[in-house]
Amino acid sequence: MANVLDLRRRIRSVRSTRQITKAMKMVSAAKLRRAQDRALAARPYAQMLNNVLKSLVSRAEIYDPETGQPKHPLLMRRAENRVLLIVVTGDKGLAGAFNANILKAARRFMDEKPGKTIGVLSIGRKGREYYRRRFPVVELGQERQGETQVLSEQVEYLGHMNYDEANRVSKYVIDAYTKEEIDSVYLIYNEFKSVISQRLVVEQVLPIEQVAETTVVHGEAPEPGERKQQLEAAVTAGVSPKAADTREIDRRAAEFGTAQVDYIYEQSPTELFRSLLPKYVSIQIFRAALESMAAEHAARMTAMDAATNNANDMIDSLTLSMNRVRQASITKEIIEIVSGAAAL
Repeated sequence: MANVLDLRRRIRSVRSTRQITKAMKMVSAAKLRRAQDRALAARPYAQMLNNVLKSLVSRAEIYDPETGQPKHPLLMRRAENRVLLIVVTGDKGLAGAFNANILKAARRFMDEKPGKTIGVLSIGRKGREYYRRRFPVVELGQERQGETQVLSEQVEYLGHMNYDEANRVSKYVIDAYTKEEIDSVYLIYNEFKSVISQRLVVEQVLPIEQVAETTVVHGEAPEPGERKQQLEAAVTAGVSPKAADTREIDRRAAEFGTAQVDYIYEQSPTELFRSLLPKYVSIQIFRAALESMAAEHAARMTAMDAATNNANDMIDSLTLSMNRVRQASITKEIIEIVSGAAAL
């Protein structure tokens, strides 16, 4: 049984840990607010881009009338033999099961594609470390059938998030798809709606099956217990658990694509359509990175709140044990004194 001195040392150690977890929780809450604002600020642009593409589809010929084949290479469908999987993870840990859930979803996706050549484009340090330990790093065109390789890595990408980085990644993906080095592109990330409303999404990026419409292959929502824990962490950190109401903005933006008006474009609708499709892919990757960054901060805030609560419980338990040991020591000394006096 530990003595009083050992228990006091453990209590001091747990208190120090509690200070760290509490500070990390508040830091994550502050970063979550900024990341949430950035994710919400990017949505109107993405929504308007989708509506412009919808408007152009009704005015441009995107399929050859004779062959029925799409005129743009990003719309071309091929037999899915070589798959590119973009996995968006975090650069740091201490975020609960955030990174583990994404990697498990990627593993399930790979298991559902037996016999396919799967190339991984990892965004985030945690994903890079995970895949480097398990699969070889190769260049496009060198992979062999039925194996999984790491084709590209983006580390510290989420720390300095900007559109130029997302555009660079999208150019890599578009060039590979246009040169027929890959046949399809999927994106795995955490979609952020609010602190208590997130889901793990496996989204198809290429080929574009329906213009301005997101194709979600899989979607997993958090368990009710996790949502309750996230709500408690948000309330204690002063973060609003409600999602921002953007219905009016979405309604006004949607009127652009549905209005029966003949818009006058500086270029022809066909040329605009061909130039906007790569931007559509870029904004998908950029939006996924912003959503994933906000979801990571929410997960870290929840994990640090749970760690702080566990530290409080451990301090209470250790304090109770220390008091019992001290009381037993005092009682033993009293008994020894009384026994010695009785012997005299």
